[in-house]
Amino acid sequence: MSKNLIFRAGKKALPRIKSEGLCPENVKIVAGAAGGPKWLILSHLDRIIFSSWFKMRTGPLFIIGSSAGAWRFGAVSQKDPITAIERLQTAYISQAYTSKPTPEAVTLEGNRILNTFLDDTGIREILDHPYIRLNLLAVRCRGPVASEKRIPLTFGLAIAALCNMMHRSFLKFFFERVLFYDPRQIPPFFDMDEFPIQQIPLDRHNMRHALLASGSIPLVMSGVRDIPGTSGGIYRDGGVTDYHLDIPFLKKEDDGIVLFPHYTNRIIPGWFDKKLIWRKPNPSNMDNVLLVSPSREFISTLPRHSIPDRTDFRLFQGRDRERIAYWNAAVKKSESLGEAFLETVHSGKIRELVKPM
Repeated sequence: MSKNLIFRAGKKALPRIKSEGLCPENVKIVAGAAGGPKWLILSHLDRIIFSSWFKMRTGPLFIIGSSAGAWRFGAVSQKDPITAIERLQTAYISQAYTSKPTPEAVTLEGNRILNTFLDDTGIREILDHPYIRLNLLAVRCRGPVASEKRIPLTFGLAIAALCNMMHRSFLKFFFERVLFYDPRQIPPFFDMDEFPIQQIPLDRHNMRHALLASGSIPLVMSGVRDIPGTSGGIYRDGGVTDYHLDIPFLKKEDDGIVLFPHYTNRIIPGWFDKKLIWRKPNPSNMDNVLLVSPSREFISTLPRHSIPDRTDFRLFQGRDRERIAYWNAAVKKSESLGEAFLETVHSGKIRELVKPM
């Protein structure tokens, strides 16, 4: 294995990469998972991939993310991805809260972060990008999970979690998947049908709303109401149904690569599946995926031997300076991930290093 990165591929991607290596034009989709502050460990990998590796690309590149993955991709889709990622990273790390912040307070902070890295010019750049086609995932809530009152919302989420334990498809009674897509080109995953779905074209009127909704964690943040272009209602975190994006990325006949820079080597289908160790992704959805994630050896070199996590807000409660220093140190260490990726693909070593997913 690479010292800092591990490469695992699905059954269609594996023989192709072993034979040909990996080049930018062979990548058709890039996927970005939810996971809160965990995304920070990927920020330098994102910088390298989107500012350098894809720089000479000509064909369309579909990128799809939920929650933190959506915010990452809202940054990399701008004309200057490095500056946009740095603005997002700085604003995100500087979050600070009281001991028990209200959903309204966290939403206010979320809007601050969003406005820091995405202005009207950035929205125009995303919608006019020469090759990137941005796609975002959120959910539209049904029944009690559409309430903004804590008791019915908590009750609804508990029932949804129980139903999800029986079968993931039962989430359709509580949530409708929402795909916000770049209308210039229909993405290959447009017709995914595991859950009821709304497909909403992104535009300058709904871009910010869609990004905020995609990261609006139930009970932690307020839902986003009546997003322009949608059928109305309360919209929340796309990670509820699509935590690590277990979706049919490509058509069966397509041999393109789905590049998945990830903070772990486990694919967790939905938010309620985090503790369900038996819940696995659909194998056919992973056929074309190349999962790129930090090695255990790399993680062991990080401060506290772990990547940033949302539980750090509680761990460092009242000590925001310490948390911010810890997160910045982890991000600094992650510079080696971008360097490792470029060296591995440019040298062709990926053909020997890639393993089955």
